Amino acid sequence: MKVILRQDVDGLGRKGDICDVADGHFRNLLNPRGLAMKATKGAEVQAEAMRRAASIKNAASRADAEEVATMLVPSVITIAAKAGDGGRLFGSVGAGEIVEAVEAQTGAVVDRRTLNLEHPLKDLGQAMVMCKLHPEVEFPITVEVIEA
Repeated sequence: MKVILRQDVDGLGRKGDICDVADGHFRNLLNPRGLAMKATKGAEVQAEAMRRAASIKNAASRADAEEVATMLVPSVITIAAKAGDGGRLFGSVGAGEIVEAVEAQTGAVVDRRTLNLEHPLKDLGQAMVMCKLHPEVEFPITVEVIEA
């Protein structure tokens, strides 16, 4: 059965794509959740409009992400934290503190979920934290933790 996707579906396609799926997959999963509709002549015209709108929106969000990336890559974000002997922090610096420091020091608004921080920073010094603002834009943020 030919269907037009109303939203991005992992493993199937992006919004506005025309896909072949099993009847049961459409009937049991895609249609009840509002993820797809049957492909008809009128719906295919609508799908083309959805693809154009998604393409324009994607280009705009990518441009915004690249602008933020060019601003953040050369800068070093400094965070002050209390530390004991040997440079070990009392507590840690997490994604929330990094995002607050980025906004305070550069004015760039970054969501904490876009940061790829495997574990909180627990030592003084510099660390690289990857930030993914767009599926095609991923860049490192240099964070320096200094003693307060």
